[in-house]
Amino acid sequence: MHIPENYLSPSTCGVMTVAMVPVWYHAAKEVRRTVPRERMPLLGVAAAFCFLAMMFNVPLPGGTTGHAVCGTLVAILFGPWAATIAVSIALAIQAVFFGDGGILAFGANCFNMAFVLPLVGYTVYKLIAGKAPDPHRELIGAGIGSYVGINAAALCAAIEFGIQPLLFTNAAGQALYCPYPIWVSVPAMMAGHLTIFGLAEVVFTVGILAYVRKSAPSFALDTKAEDAKLPRSVALLIGALVVACPVGLLAVGDAWGEWSTEDLAGLVGYTPEGLAGGWEWGAFFPDYAIGGMPDWIGYILSAVIGVALLVIVFRLAASSAKPQADFDAA
Repeated sequence: MHIPENYLSPSTCGVMTVAMVPVWYHAAKEVRRTVPRERMPLLGVAAAFCFLAMMFNVPLPGGTTGHAVCGTLVAILFGPWAATIAVSIALAIQAVFFGDGGILAFGANCFNMAFVLPLVGYTVYKLIAGKAPDPHRELIGAGIGSYVGINAAALCAAIEFGIQPLLFTNAAGQALYCPYPIWVSVPAMMAGHLTIFGLAEVVFTVGILAYVRKSAPSFALDTKAEDAKLPRSVALLIGALVVACPVGLLAVGDAWGEWSTEDLAGLVGYTPEGLAGGWEWGAFFPDYAIGGMPDWIGYILSAVIGVALLVIVFRLAASSAKPQADFDAA
């Protein structure tokens, strides 16, 4: 679901980024208001669940792949606006360091996966789970909410892809950016997310939530601020996901809409001009590969780097945040 560089027009990217600015502003205010600075590093660990879940590519018959996001999971644990910030920072690290998702398309990717997904997923979760959910009802709500959330995000991405050839063509009528119209992009994107990828989101969300609720009940926003240390069981789960993430390398093929320029030319018979002459960012570790190391080692090291960066970012945010008492007094 990561929209690559140059698949959306610069004007589309600009509109989506502008749309996200007030969202990020409001989300940052809500995080400062609701998340005590003692618990901010734990939000970084929750963001690491998103980062790692997106590394577990899942194959779909036909040669495409997809992944879970876990945005609804973070929303359940720390609130929907905290999830917006957490997923946005995870997406930024993926784009800058690993070339996963475009820099210009960052606003669009955040709109889909950091805004629509967690807010829709959390809303559905609350409607099912209620204010004081029993464990079984909460897990059912989390499963349904995460499924609806990721499909809402996929639909948004499909529409963003699909409007490109309707709005941006050359004199010969060829698309300048994504060449597939909306009546192709929507069924193609939704087929995978309504089935395999949606199921992967449910498995990750429900599985991690059940584990955390049982083994580390303090790992959530609605617990006392004194319980702000990272539970050992959560650290062990992060470590296990890091070690297991090379499983994502077994999925062969690209996600729909994330083809290379050469592969896309082979599919449609031409290279859209906007893709051929578009701007490219030189990621530090493209495709989660590091130097000449074997792919599986590079994948694990990339996971370690991503998790470490998220923890560092949220620790820095915690050190610069005001004590919660200051907000309460205000």
